[in-house]
Amino acid sequence: MILVTGATGNVGSELVDALAGAGERVRALVRNPAAGAPRPGAELAGGDLNRPESLSEALDGVRGLFLLPGYADMPGLLARARDAGVGRVVLLTSGSAALADMDNAVSRYMALSERAVRESGLPWTILRPRAFMSNVLRWLPQLEAGDVVRVPFAGVPLAAVDPYDIAAVAALALLEDGHEGRTHELTGPCALLPADQVAVLAKVLDRDLRCEGLTNAEARAEMEATMPVQYVDAFFRFYADGTLDESQVHPTVEEVTGRPPRTFEQWAHAHAGAFRKG
Repeated sequence: MILVTGATGNVGSELVDALAGAGERVRALVRNPAAGAPRPGAELAGGDLNRPESLSEALDGVRGLFLLPGYADMPGLLARARDAGVGRVVLLTSGSAALADMDNAVSRYMALSERAVRESGLPWTILRPRAFMSNVLRWLPQLEAGDVVRVPFAGVPLAAVDPYDIAAVAALALLEDGHEGRTHELTGPCALLPADQVAVLAKVLDRDLRCEGLTNAEARAEMEATMPVQYVDAFFRFYADGTLDESQVHPTVEEVTGRPPRTFEQWAHAHAGAFRKG
C-alpha cells in the first residue's frame, strides 16, 4: 500500500494514476473522505498532516509514503510513519531547499522538511522539481478575458517540469530500490521565458496571444492579494533579486524513467481543454 498526500494536487493526482496504473494499491489522504475519490483506483483515508496523531488509520499497512513539505510537526509525522512500519518516504520539495535560507519563508520550510526526512530514520528520497508547467493555469482568468497575459518576473527563464514527469519519478522511487538517500533534481528539457510559454499556448490554442511583463510594484500588489506577504517576499528574493536560478536543465527525469522529460508544448496539448472551456 502506498499512501499519497496531496492526492488531489498537480503532482499527487498524477502519482495516484501512475501507481494505480502499475497495479499498486493506493491510499489517498484527504481531510474529508466523504468528498469522494480524487482518482479511480485509490481508496480514501482521512487525516490531518498537521496532527500526526490523526494518521493511525491512514498509515495502517502502508509501505511507501509520498509526502509534501511544510507541515507543523514534520518530525512527529515521520515518527508516526516509522512506527507504523512505513518502509520508505519520498518527499517533494523544490530547488529552493538547496539554498537553506532561513530568512526566506519558502526556502526555510523546504529545507526544514528535508532535514526532518533525513533525520527520521526512514529510507528516503527527495525530489526537487523546478517550477511546474501547470503553474500557467493561473493565467486562465486572463485568457478568458482576452488575449493578453500579464506576468511577474517576465525576464526570468525557468526549466519548468511537467507534474506528470515528477509523478513518474516519484512512482519509481516508491516502488524500486536504488533511490534511497538520493536527491533528484527535476526539470523539463529546456528553460523558457513566460513569453515563450505564451507563444506555445498561442500555437496550440490557435489564438493571437501576447505576453506583457508586470512591473515589480504591479507584481507585488497582485501577489499580496492572494498570498501571505512573507511568501511574496520569498518569491521576490528568488526572482527579482536573483537568489534562485531555475534555468539550469538537469538530466534526471530521463536517467530515472528512461525517456526524455515532456516539453511545454506536450503539456499544453494535453491540457488544452482547460484553456478552451467556456
